[in-house]
Amino acid sequence: MTMLAANTRATIIPSLRYRDALAAIDWLCRAFGFEKHAVYADNGIVHHAQLTFGNGMIMLGSVGVAGAWSERIAQPDEIGGRETQCPCVIVADCDAHYAQAKAAGAVIVDELETTDYGGKGYSCRDLEGHLWWFGEYDPWVAESHAS
Repeated sequence: MTMLAANTRATIIPSLRYRDALAAIDWLCRAFGFEKHAVYADNGIVHHAQLTFGNGMIMLGSVGVAGAWSERIAQPDEIGGRETQCPCVIVADCDAHYAQAKAAGAVIVDELETTDYGGKGYSCRDLEGHLWWFGEYDPWVAESHAS
């Protein structure tokens, strides 16, 4: 018996919370190249949003939306800037993506560099401190070349 979802583009979709989710949506699109797929908001509160990047997606919402889910998620500045997860996003041109993110104000954590396992990559923090990694390394391609 398979546990995989049938007929879906991606089976893992990171979810984040932002204090100013509307501003975060605009910034993530401008800085990182995400596109709005769906945004459900009223009175400045984002109840649920979906942003796409190629065949990948993130979901996000406003901090403080009532419910048990929101109570389980801490913001980076509440836990000393640490994270327990980090979205990793594959990009076609890491140099261009790095320049775009940096120009938009992303705080670079690990400078753009060529990795030992292939491709370039860098990590940064977004406008509310969430940690992201962007790079050219594609584990799907690397897996097909493994012996």
